[in-house]
Amino acid sequence: MSHVTIAWIVFACVFGSALVGMYVRTVLPEHHLSDESTGVLKLAVGLIATMAAIVLGLLISSAKSSFDTVTSEVVRNSANVILLDRVLAQYGPETKEVRELIKQRVGTLIQILASGEPAQIAKLGTPEAMSRAESIQHKLEELSPHSDAQRQLQARAVQIGDEVLAARQLTMLQAEGSTPAPLLICLVLWLAIIFCSFGLFAPANPTVIFGLLLGALSTSVAIFLILEMNTPLAGMVTVSLAPMREALAVLGQ
Repeated sequence: MSHVTIAWIVFACVFGSALVGMYVRTVLPEHHLSDESTGVLKLAVGLIATMAAIVLGLLISSAKSSFDTVTSEVVRNSANVILLDRVLAQYGPETKEVRELIKQRVGTLIQILASGEPAQIAKLGTPEAMSRAESIQHKLEELSPHSDAQRQLQARAVQIGDEVLAARQLTMLQAEGSTPAPLLICLVLWLAIIFCSFGLFAPANPTVIFGLLLGALSTSVAIFLILEMNTPLAGMVTVSLAPMREALAVLGQ
């Protein structure tokens, strides 16, 4: 199910609850809406609102942390790829083939990530994709240095290659998304209860309905952003690929 669909479902549940609350207000006996009754209900709803705010804050913080981690890894990986290319250039013309292969792989990776297709991006984490990435590392290890300087450059290239592979794997793991479905369902349930109480306590007029509509829209957008930031390589909210494109532009030079 897409994040947009989930956001619309959340909006329908929350705003629909407010409308239900307005309807219930019209059928309840007057003594159910006395000051004593509404006072107790407002205390209960206040407790639920506090819990919902805490959970919403935790989800936003977790999603932002995941998004920032992937962004940092993309930047660091781009810098490491440039450094690897320069080390291989210093090694000598024997590395021309592997440098061209690195540039080709980076270009393909950018195309897949820029497409934003979850199915294509998911394939980057398959064993076959990892094997293709490791093949570059094998080529680095197969280099035959003829001097101490080349041996040092080869060791440095292998080290950088290991860092690139580790960062790549971390990025793919972070890109999976980690929003627990039960927690999200519980949050939507709490929000529905809160908005139902809003509709119960407020008079049904266009101003109130419009305000509740905006509130429901805001909560659904917040949940949409949480889901989007938890999948930073796919969807509408994605990490910038500018560092990778800049790296691609200087590779092989």
